[in-house]
Amino acid sequence: MKMLEMADAVRFRTMTTGELRDTFLIGDLFKPGEISLTYVDLDRTVIGSAVPLAEALYLPTDVALKAEYFTERRELGILNIGGNGIVTVGGTPYALQNLDALYVGRGNEEIAFSSVDATSPAEFYLLSYPAHAVYPTQLILSGEQGKVELGSAQNANHREITKLIYLDGVRSCQLVMGFTQLASGSVWNTMPPHTHGRRSEVYLYFNLDADQRVIHLMGPGDATRNIVVASKQVVVSPGWSIHCGVGTSNYTFCWGMGGENQVYSDMDALTIADLL
Repeated sequence: MKMLEMADAVRFRTMTTGELRDTFLIGDLFKPGEISLTYVDLDRTVIGSAVPLAEALYLPTDVALKAEYFTERRELGILNIGGNGIVTVGGTPYALQNLDALYVGRGNEEIAFSSVDATSPAEFYLLSYPAHAVYPTQLILSGEQGKVELGSAQNANHREITKLIYLDGVRSCQLVMGFTQLASGSVWNTMPPHTHGRRSEVYLYFNLDADQRVIHLMGPGDATRNIVVASKQVVVSPGWSIHCGVGTSNYTFCWGMGGENQVYSDMDALTIADLL
């Protein structure tokens, strides 16, 4: 398991492009036949991926967790962004098609990942936070979830939000998770921008062609910087940072949060004119 240490808002202002990428970007996920995990000291987040081929992959624990198994004191959100797959939790299989998700509660000792077809493997995105309460494991079929439309084509930010794990839906201890799909011709996400000091946030960008990029904006509203992000890369956003961006084409991103509360609307809003 890799370790990632966050910078504070003071050090952030003097960081080079390379230092920003090394600190806030995770770019080595979704390796075929492997599980990849990164432990982030911010809110003790674990971010990872599992891409099973012909053989199942089993979620390991790590010395950094000081736990007998991964979810001994943790909960886990799983989003499939690839082909059809199966996640087996404690002997119970859950079938996940593209954009389906699974919430795995604390206390599940064995978690395995499989692909239905190794030539079109499942690509499981993993997001985990510490859990101090137990909630049941639940399959979340994205096609059955309510959708919220925001933005407009005129402002190039027409988008559809699907909530997967949240306070009024599938419950968790502190994890909040969902994804946003931008319509064709729309490229801006999370506008107007905001911060939320009570929670950190993690963005996984995907469904972006290999030759396209997202310019992810971060930092305090009065001192923004950017990170150029390719498909299937993750940006970690501390509570003091805005998190928004613009792509060279439309794309999808998974947003996940953990921290003090699970209230989706808990945001400290800025206007676009506030950004510098």
